[in-house]
Amino acid sequence: MKKSFIIIAFSILVVFVLSACGNSETQTASQPGKKADESKNLLEQIKSSGAIKIGTEGTFAPFSYHDSSGKLTGFDVEIAEEIAKRLGVKPEFIETQWDGMFAGLDSKRFDIIANNVGITPDRQKKYDFSEPYILSKPFLIVHKDNNTIKKFEDLKGKKSGQTLTSNYKDIAASYGAEIVGVEGFNQSMDLLLSKRADAVVNDGLSFLDFKKQRPDAPVKSVAELDEPAIMGIMMRKGNKELVEAINKALSDMMKDGKYLSISKKYFGKDVSK
Repeated sequence: MKKSFIIIAFSILVVFVLSACGNSETQTASQPGKKADESKNLLEQIKSSGAIKIGTEGTFAPFSYHDSSGKLTGFDVEIAEEIAKRLGVKPEFIETQWDGMFAGLDSKRFDIIANNVGITPDRQKKYDFSEPYILSKPFLIVHKDNNTIKKFEDLKGKKSGQTLTSNYKDIAASYGAEIVGVEGFNQSMDLLLSKRADAVVNDGLSFLDFKKQRPDAPVKSVAELDEPAIMGIMMRKGNKELVEAINKALSDMMKDGKYLSISKKYFGKDVSK
């Protein structure tokens, strides 16, 4: 009886040791694969996964918004879809409020941002951009009853509704405006309509689309800057292979007419010039 107990105990011990060895081998075997994946550059990782993650607002017409059926659409959305197609992967859109967009890129929630992002010197210190693919003049927008703000210099001491991380906020602040923080273009226009803000500085193309969708809205553009803002696809620093691939996709789109087709659909003209 005692001998049987010893045999059983020994058998259990052997099974336990073998199991532990098996787990160890499995873990060891998995490490090279993990390290190999980490050794790939971002473009290779994207192609390996079969999808590119794209940060966008989803509330910023006509660049990124939901149509009447609820589908995510817009100029930037279609441009990003075409880029993904030319990279041979699927686009995976992740909607994020503008003021959380850069943090989402930093934390690797997505691989790129396609959301009419202005290329500025400060941003270029931390991020990489594609070649410019949108040129748009900043507009100064006020309520139709406002006759005191007629030029950018008149912003001094006035309340301007701006997203806090946008280049348009920087423009408004440079003219002495008191910044009222908003979550996006639509909220800034709501503040203007309710006269809780005196002005808004924002993308001229967005304002023209807003007026097309809401022609009776009591707002007007009173000035625009001669120097256009330039926009690009935004990425984390150090991913030159992805930058080059996206630049090639954009260049090819412009050469074969696909870019112009998308641009005319939303703006009636080529917005890269």
